[in-house]
Amino acid sequence: MNDASPPPPSEREVVIRVRGLKVGFGDHLVMDGLDLDLYRGEVLGFVGASGAGKSVLTRTILGLLHKQAGTIEVFGYDIDKLTPREHLEVGERWGVLFQEGALFSSLTVRQNIQAPMREHLGLSQETLDGLALQKLALVGLPPETADKFPSELSGGMTKRVSLARALALDPEIVFLDEPTSGLDPISAGDFDDLIGTLQKTLGLTVFMVTHDLDSLFAICDRVAVLGHKKVIAAGPISELLLSDDPWLKSYFHGKRGVTRLLAAGDRPAALAADVRPQNARR
Repeated sequence: MNDASPPPPSEREVVIRVRGLKVGFGDHLVMDGLDLDLYRGEVLGFVGASGAGKSVLTRTILGLLHKQAGTIEVFGYDIDKLTPREHLEVGERWGVLFQEGALFSSLTVRQNIQAPMREHLGLSQETLDGLALQKLALVGLPPETADKFPSELSGGMTKRVSLARALALDPEIVFLDEPTSGLDPISAGDFDDLIGTLQKTLGLTVFMVTHDLDSLFAICDRVAVLGHKKVIAAGPISELLLSDDPWLKSYFHGKRGVTRLLAAGDRPAALAADVRPQNARR
């Protein structure tokens, strides 16, 4: 989590603005009137119940899913009004880490990282090779990883290579879809630290779909909550902890939430009220 207090929302640059978004599959609506802002330089966690459609928003912003209604503005541009060339230029300004990594199995690590560069940049092979090694170093992997295939990588290494590819074009925004899913606690913690370090050193804006409470507390400046097909709350965790919304109370004050908060030494009044009766029954 960023140490410095961010300026008030009215003074911050909105890099993604979503208004009235409606997305569905057949007759089933996943989002209906969703509004959300992503501010430059923040790490925003996006949470919700399993199956609620958290990843759908990312895919809709990226243009991978069709929306039925609403507007999406990226860097101040309405994506519906962009020309194909302008779409390409906007796409060069963001990077994506999909939940399972989505590496090309027939390509080496080096070739996977170079794939976006080949598509968007006219660089020599020597330059591409040098940049691939730089991106590997950036995510904490040794040079010899470059010649491995995805099948030879551990889960943690797969996530790091996928992140290296997401950073290939030096993006301003990085979308992370369940970045710690499938990782053991130590690897997940290391990956959180990596994201936090890169966000600060590179000045990234991060949109992170997650269900991992540790990630939310470790690196997120704000958290947005998907419920009832809309964003029902958005703000720092310290504010969401005080919410009376039933889902939020269950999420943050359930067994895992209480354990995480106590481990962090964070006991706001709302949490203390939840914990005291449990202690009294022991």
